[in-house]
Amino acid sequence: MATLDPATLPVEKRILHLPPLQEVAEVLQAGLRQNFAEVEVVAVDCPDLREWGIAGEGLGGNTRLLDVGGPPFLIPTVMREKLYDMRDYPQLTGLSEGMMIGAGAGPWPYINRNSEMMPNLFVKQDKTIIQRTHITRTNDEDGSYETLKLPESETRNAVLGNLFLCSGEPGKVLKVHCKVRTGEKNFVTCMREVLNAYYGEELTVGMGGVFKILQGKVWIHVMPDFSPCPINTDEDLNNWLKFYEMSSPFTVLSTLISRDPELDLRVEHGHGWGENSQGGHYHYDTTPEEVEYLGYYNLAELCYRVDKPTNTHQLGRD
Repeated sequence: MATLDPATLPVEKRILHLPPLQEVAEVLQAGLRQNFAEVEVVAVDCPDLREWGIAGEGLGGNTRLLDVGGPPFLIPTVMREKLYDMRDYPQLTGLSEGMMIGAGAGPWPYINRNSEMMPNLFVKQDKTIIQRTHITRTNDEDGSYETLKLPESETRNAVLGNLFLCSGEPGKVLKVHCKVRTGEKNFVTCMREVLNAYYGEELTVGMGGVFKILQGKVWIHVMPDFSPCPINTDEDLNNWLKFYEMSSPFTVLSTLISRDPELDLRVEHGHGWGENSQGGHYHYDTTPEEVEYLGYYNLAELCYRVDKPTNTHQLGRD
C-alpha cells in the first residue's frame, strides 16, 4: 500500500527550551531521588550507541522530536490509509538526513496485521538507510509474541509515531542510572514530571534517547491485530491489548516532553526489545526491589507535529 505524500502532510513546529545539560542533570538527580534509592545523573560523552544496537553512533546534532499521526488514527477504529514513510521524516523536520529512534505502530501491510514498532534507522541524504528497526507482533493461535527485524526495504510507519531525530553525532549527553524503585512512577514518567515541575508551564523541555533495564522485569504490552470492534473506553483498550511480563536485559527507545505546547502530543512513549523474541511497549518495572536502569538522553531543540488528527481524544496515550 502506498504511503502518504509528505508534501500533503500538515506540519507544525515549536522551539523548545534548551537549558544546559549540567542544569538538567542536577534537576533530574534531585527529582529521581524521590523515586529511586540510588541515582546518578551526569553529563558525559556519549558512548558508541551502535554497540547498543542503535543505527547511529551518538545522539548529537540537529536534535528534534517528531510526533506523527496519533492514537485517534487507531482508536476507536483504525484508519489504515494513515501510512507514512520514515525516509521522509528528516525532510519533514528540516533535515537532509538523520538518525531516528523511538516508538510507533508497525507497517501493517508488511505482515498483514498490526504490530508494535521500534523505529531505529539512519536515513542518508540519498535516501539509503542503515536499518535497525524491529517490530513485535502477537500470534492469535496461542497468544504468544515474536520480534522481527525489518529489512532495509521496509520503512513504513502506520498511524502513529513518536521519534527523536538527530545527526547521529557523538557529543555530550545525559547519563541516567537508577537502581531500586521506591516510588510509584516509572522511569520515564518520573523524569518527565520532574522536568515539568521545575520548568513549569512556560518552558517546554523535550528529550530522546535509549535506556536499558539491566536487572529486573518489566510490564510490556503488544498490540494484537486491529480490533474488529470500536474501542471506546479504557476498559475496551485494556481488553484488546495483550500484556506480558518480560525479563532483563531489555532495551527501550524513548521520547518524552515535559508538557504539551498545544500540539496534541503524546508526552512520553517508549518501545523496546530483549532476548528470546521479547519486545513491545514499556509500561513500568514489576520488580522494584531489584530493578536497574541505565539510559542516555539528549535534549531536543525543536518539536515537529505532523498530520495532527482533527478529531482527537486521550485514549491510548499511557
